[in-house]
Amino acid sequence: MDPVLVIIIFVTILVLFFVSSGLKIIQQAETMVIERLGKYNRTLDSGINVIIPIFDKPRSIFWRYRVTNVSGEDVTTTRLQKQIDLREQVFDFPRQNVITKDNVTIEIDAMLYFQITDPVKSTYEIANLPNAIEKLTQTTLRNVMGELALDECLVSRDVINTKLRGILDEATDKWGVKVNRVELQDITPPDDIQKAMEQQMRAERDRRAKILEAEGNKKSAILEAEGVKESEINKAQGEKEAAILRAEGEAEARIKVADAEREAIVSITEAVKVTKGDPANYLIAVRYIETLREMVSGKNNKVIYLPYEATGVLSSIGGIKDMLSDVVKK
Repeated sequence: MDPVLVIIIFVTILVLFFVSSGLKIIQQAETMVIERLGKYNRTLDSGINVIIPIFDKPRSIFWRYRVTNVSGEDVTTTRLQKQIDLREQVFDFPRQNVITKDNVTIEIDAMLYFQITDPVKSTYEIANLPNAIEKLTQTTLRNVMGELALDECLVSRDVINTKLRGILDEATDKWGVKVNRVELQDITPPDDIQKAMEQQMRAERDRRAKILEAEGNKKSAILEAEGVKESEINKAQGEKEAAILRAEGEAEARIKVADAEREAIVSITEAVKVTKGDPANYLIAVRYIETLREMVSGKNNKVIYLPYEATGVLSSIGGIKDMLSDVVKK
């Protein structure tokens, strides 16, 4: 083979190698840290970038992956990669035991949402970023949960999430990481605590049921009492109105009787004036006669006691007869 042709082929291959090594295509939302002769040079943006082969090399970073092992189980592993993903990442940490303030051991399953904002810090400020984030999250979670009692841990998830996010975001800022949120997926107390909580919940439900039943009975009794009260009021009102009507009837009857007596007295007075007699004696005599009639009307009245004044009055009955006779004659 011609030596010149061999040289041309070698040079061509070498050029193609340099060109392929010097061209770096970066995907959208990814970046790459470039070192020149072992020193940081620049950070590549998305698109086509040109570097100097041999002199410029990408700096690898540890990253976290979930893979399926031979047993079919999902496991977490880390490996080196050259591209740095700038999208929001989710780390689902394994369940861990945490001791609360009241010395209760609980299991917590947590998730962390974060994003790399400074690739240079994420590359040079920490050796193994995923492992550091996991350990920091677990430690912070133990510290925060250790300050709370079991009941507070179960009912204050939002408060715990907010507090964890603030602490982790501040701690990871020097690594070029922004922690967006922390989520506690599950908090599992021990079996004996769960049984006690279930018994407490049943007792609470029974108590509320009894309270509702008592309130229902109370309202029913109140309504019944109000019904009885209203009925008694209506009854009393009816009796009152009936008594008023009876009194008004009796008063009207007495008025009519009085009017009749008044007219009778006027007539008798005019009649007595003719005989020049005393109308008072006549009226008194009439009252005595009516009283005597009532006294002797009883079946058991065998003895009648007359006052001494009555004999004088009765003696005037004859005079009354004469007076009426004179009136008739005229």
